[in-house]
Amino acid sequence: MHLAYSIVLIAALLIVTLPATAACLYLLVLTCLSGRAAPPPASSRKLFFDIIVPAHDEAAGIAKTILSLQQLDWPSALYRIVVVADNCTDATAAISRQAGAIVLERQDLTRRGKGYALAHAFDWSRSAAVAEAVVVVDADSIVSANLLESFAARIEADAWALQAHYGVSNPSDSWRTRLMAIALGSIHRVRSRARERLGVSCGIRGNGWCVTHALLDTVPYRSFSLTEDVEFGIELGLAGYRVAYCDESHVNGEMVTSERAARSQRQRWEGGRARLIREKVPVLLRTAVGRRSAVCLDLALDLLVVPLSYVFVNVAGIIAVGALNPLGLRAALLAVGLADLLALTVYVCKGWILSGVGVVGLFDLLRVPVFLFWKLLVICIHPKPSTWIRTKRER
Repeated sequence: MHLAYSIVLIAALLIVTLPATAACLYLLVLTCLSGRAAPPPASSRKLFFDIIVPAHDEAAGIAKTILSLQQLDWPSALYRIVVVADNCTDATAAISRQAGAIVLERQDLTRRGKGYALAHAFDWSRSAAVAEAVVVVDADSIVSANLLESFAARIEADAWALQAHYGVSNPSDSWRTRLMAIALGSIHRVRSRARERLGVSCGIRGNGWCVTHALLDTVPYRSFSLTEDVEFGIELGLAGYRVAYCDESHVNGEMVTSERAARSQRQRWEGGRARLIREKVPVLLRTAVGRRSAVCLDLALDLLVVPLSYVFVNVAGIIAVGALNPLGLRAALLAVGLADLLALTVYVCKGWILSGVGVVGLFDLLRVPVFLFWKLLVICIHPKPSTWIRTKRER
């Protein structure tokens, strides 16, 4: 009886520890593969781009973003800046026109959100039949001068969907923005570099991405969820297309500093991600097996790697249970827990190095336990939004 009980308990512990350990192993492998790859050869500088800027009540900062786009190192005759003033109640449209952008004004209170604004702009761009690709840049962003060059070089090398590095434009504002810079250094740079080396899809990150018109003809944009960017990247993967990573270019967006704004943003992200896990992971796994698709398998694994707050809590639980010494399993559980913790530490430290926030970021990492506790409260207690809610700008 005692032996049977021991076997059941061991099996239960293995089941409990497996998800966290698998996630840590996956992140460790990606960290080891996250060296910087050489950029592709220069483009012929002949492609025409429509740069789409979805904007809802962005009068305070839209001119700065347009100015950044006007300073791109690309022939001015070969790109247009197109602002989608979506259900705006302020002067976003007028300021954008004055700054030199083409403005598409859209009023539709039943179909609201970034996904609908992008679909409207993509349809307009395709009907105009001038551009060969569309680029998405958020209305609070500053771009690197080589953004279009990095896209064009890969399109000419037969890439159809692309993602620049998405970083933080205001990391020095607060500890929250520095932690976000470290997080994006880990998620958007460490993982994306490794996935590019593996020849799979880095996914779409919502800001600083590009697709060709030829791809939109094949896979029309119909992603309207709370996480429309990740959803469209998955749709591309299911259709057999990967998103290439452009490490040498970047789009940096403004991150919130206040707790209230961060809470709203976090609820939207986590709620949308949970829905995608339920709806997309089964079909991704079926497609990965049926087509032997590494792209779909990796997209499923990326979704299944739950936020680090959950992983850290699970790893801490493994170590705590191991310390209680159940049935002589102390050494094994402690070894697994500490190995998981080491893998997470290596992953986060690589993200810190690539984030560029400096030594102060290491001290900010001491706030992680408090941040994780806050995040779990936000996810578990506060209600999840069912519709898109704009994050309030703080500048």
